[in-house]
Amino acid sequence: MNILIISGSVRTGRKSHDVAVELQRRLIGYGLIDTHVLDLAAYNLPVLEEKYLLGNSDMPKGLAEIQQMLDRADAMIFLSPEYHGSYSGALKNAVDYFWKEFQRKPIGVVAAASGKFGGINASTDMQQLILSLGAFPMPYKLLIPMVQNAFDENGKIADEFLSKNFDRFVSEFAWFAEAITDRKAKESTTIKNKQ
Repeated sequence: MNILIISGSVRTGRKSHDVAVELQRRLIGYGLIDTHVLDLAAYNLPVLEEKYLLGNSDMPKGLAEIQQMLDRADAMIFLSPEYHGSYSGALKNAVDYFWKEFQRKPIGVVAAASGKFGGINASTDMQQLILSLGAFPMPYKLLIPMVQNAFDENGKIADEFLSKNFDRFVSEFAWFAEAITDRKAKESTTIKNKQ
């Protein structure tokens, strides 16, 4: 199973990307070794002005690469800091370029915030976005409160409770993603057998 974590902050000094790196490490440790991070900061996507067809010569740089990563993914995780009560504009802008790449895929939600509520509003908005894309939002969310203090100077999670929440999220995500991808595989096999 190919897992794609979309790291949705492009801000200098961001802390949420540390969460993406830790999440990738834990998913690989869980056995989901084909896990990748799509770091939106590595791309300079302009605000969406028009829909592009693949191969269009004036496509923004990197858009085809992002499309291929989304297309290959069997399941995804949307990760964003909470900005003014919602997820980042960079994540929304990136998602707006695509649609079919998300359809019927299981997607987990991770939110981080500098406050004590861990990005609860951003996480709820991301779940609504996932539904609007025709995908399946995982009910259980990973919230990272006080993200600026979440990791120690060695990059390790500084809080045992938060570490347990990471583990629970990874376990829930693996179950959720496997249940949906297995069902999709069975449907595909049934359709091929009927043809």
